[in-house]
Amino acid sequence: MLSRKIEKELKEWKLTKNKKALLIKGARQVGKTTSIQKFGKENYKSFIELNFERNPEYKDIFSASLDTNSIILNMSAMGLGPFIENNTLIFFDEIQSCPNARVAVKFLVQDGRFDYIESGSLLGINFNEVSSYPVGFETQINMHSLDFEEFLWARNISNDVIDSLKKSLTLKKPINKAIHNIMMRYFREYIIVGGMPAVVNKFVETYDINVVIKEQMDIINSYRDDIKKYAGKSKIKVQEIFDSIPSQLNKKNKRYYLSMLSKEPKMRTYEDSIMWLFNAEIAIPCYNVASIEYPLLLNVKRNLFKVYMKDIGLLVALSFKGIQKEVLNGDIEINEGSIIENALADVFKKKNYKLYYYNRKKPTNMEIDFVIQKNKSIIIIEAKSGSNFKEHPSLTKLVEENKFIKPIVYCIDNIHESNGILYLPYYLSFLL
Repeated sequence: MLSRKIEKELKEWKLTKNKKALLIKGARQVGKTTSIQKFGKENYKSFIELNFERNPEYKDIFSASLDTNSIILNMSAMGLGPFIENNTLIFFDEIQSCPNARVAVKFLVQDGRFDYIESGSLLGINFNEVSSYPVGFETQINMHSLDFEEFLWARNISNDVIDSLKKSLTLKKPINKAIHNIMMRYFREYIIVGGMPAVVNKFVETYDINVVIKEQMDIINSYRDDIKKYAGKSKIKVQEIFDSIPSQLNKKNKRYYLSMLSKEPKMRTYEDSIMWLFNAEIAIPCYNVASIEYPLLLNVKRNLFKVYMKDIGLLVALSFKGIQKEVLNGDIEINEGSIIENALADVFKKKNYKLYYYNRKKPTNMEIDFVIQKNKSIIIIEAKSGSNFKEHPSLTKLVEENKFIKPIVYCIDNIHESNGILYLPYYLSFLL
């Protein structure tokens, strides 16, 4: 079974006094259910799971009175239990299919005898109406597909090796050449596999790219089905935007152009559909900033943006048929560098950074791939897909203009600094 970082968060939550219910949100198939099941069975004497999609009859438990005793009685009548005070975890899975269960959480938490975790797809949680949210009685966390460090765990890379990467980055010293080469290969594997647990499992079991692609296409098709199910009247536009992500990224400047969708594009026509994909965490927004200064949020131009796929492996499977072998062999310059740029966007999003980019026309033309705010520091980032990674006139000019900006170039090379710019191999992006 894959090791996940959320396991640490779950254990910390269990030790919290007067704990609230825990709502774990995330896109479909990122591993929420599996991680919660593992945690519940290992840390409680009694683990009770109600999956409202697999067992729709469980919705009847919440169809009348929502006081705790009535709910526990109803669960017992359906054969659920045992209910051991202070040592029972009750798991409401696919909670978006039973809004009344979400309402009941407030009363269940107030009762205090048992612990509660809710989980569900962001598609349903964000778009299904709930009559009364359990404000003040619920802690929410987002779960993502595997990040690169979790992928390394799946590849049986020891923590000693990962710690050596962290130490080299801290000291800004080159990584051992043999380790650098194998890490570059692992990152290329991550680009074509991505982080969806079912896909990663297939990869480490078979190392068969054809099997991996089939698993990825199953997930992509399930996303299309969810769009039809949850997007309502906007489903055609949402589907159109979803399918256009690869071709939009394939352009030189990567900016999203509505004109590629319609002869008469209007932001107000497509805005809700675009936001739907962002809220469902199927796609990642990267907004333009008019100025690189703290705080970035005050400089955002929300009508200018890039759209990335949330999982890099799904992007490759969706858009670039037959390039998996090329990527694995080190050719990542194809498609105007869109692959490596989306890979980094995926990594940064899993670190919970908000993504921005910068461009200006006057007095000189400039564009920076990523602008990220870390506390009160501003980091500007260039993603260079080829051997010309020292060619970055926009980044160089900005560093000359503002000495407080921290510049990073992610590239094929080992760790080194030159002219105030830090050059890092792609695989260290998970340590930003």
